Amino acid sequence: MPENMSPSAGNGQVKIGVYICHCGVNIAATVNVARVRDVISRHRGVAVARDYKFMCSDPGQDLIKGDIKKLGVNRVVVAACSPLMHELTFRQAAESAGLNRYLVQIANIREHCSWVHDDRDAATAKACALVTAAVRRVALHQPLEITRSPVNRATLIVGGGIAGIQAALEIANAGYHVYLVEREPSIGGRMAQFDKTFPTLDCAACILTPKMVSVGHRKDITLLTYSEVDSVSGYIGNFKIRVRKKARYVDTEKCTGCGQCWSNCPAIRLPSGRSIRLGEKVVNERSTRDGNGTETS
Repeated sequence: MPENMSPSAGNGQVKIGVYICHCGVNIAATVNVARVRDVISRHRGVAVARDYKFMCSDPGQDLIKGDIKKLGVNRVVVAACSPLMHELTFRQAAESAGLNRYLVQIANIREHCSWVHDDRDAATAKACALVTAAVRRVALHQPLEITRSPVNRATLIVGGGIAGIQAALEIANAGYHVYLVEREPSIGGRMAQFDKTFPTLDCAACILTPKMVSVGHRKDITLLTYSEVDSVSGYIGNFKIRVRKKARYVDTEKCTGCGQCWSNCPAIRLPSGRSIRLGEKVVNERSTRDGNGTETS
């Protein structure tokens, strides 16, 4: 914000409270906190600038609450640790004093400054720049309100291997509907091809088969085998998924999985020759004739 621009909040003047944390010695050992406080206090729109040993403590939060109530502070900047640590703490403190929680801005002068520098003067100058940026930004903040939107709680899982199967069962047990999409005709994945599992050498089928059966019996799991996801659109809570089901050429309601249609289908040509390869080299090759009398190898 240009220096000649006078910030305003609605019909009133912006009053920014800046609170700089020592974080014990995590910040104060590298950054001259008092100097940062004095520099920031001279910025346009800053009504009060304070420093405290632990701003996230109850006394530190009380400083913010008191200035909001007594001094009319309507914007808050906290120069402390990462917002991942205490952003919600300071927002809730401001909200409890009557200030919209989204009029709070965090300047990270610990992870982004004191912890990555050993030059005290340079670290202090950088801290001043980070806090100045936060002051300029918070002056332009607008109050926001939390709203609630309907969310589709169903879950899509792509891949019906052992991981997808277990995830589907866990989510279904939590009370949510699951769509399990598998591109092969059957679920099971690579584990269905194993004899033993590492490192216990347990029977792979003994572990996998009960889970496969459970997926097929659960009403809260919609199993889409021989299918692939074509497109994903929408946003969190309201995704739209387009799934393409491949043609099976059988009535899935009547199919028992006996395999007779596969073995007797005239469109299927079973291999009539065999070759053994070692890398690019053919070790053994045998030629025979297929059902139409054509020689193959």
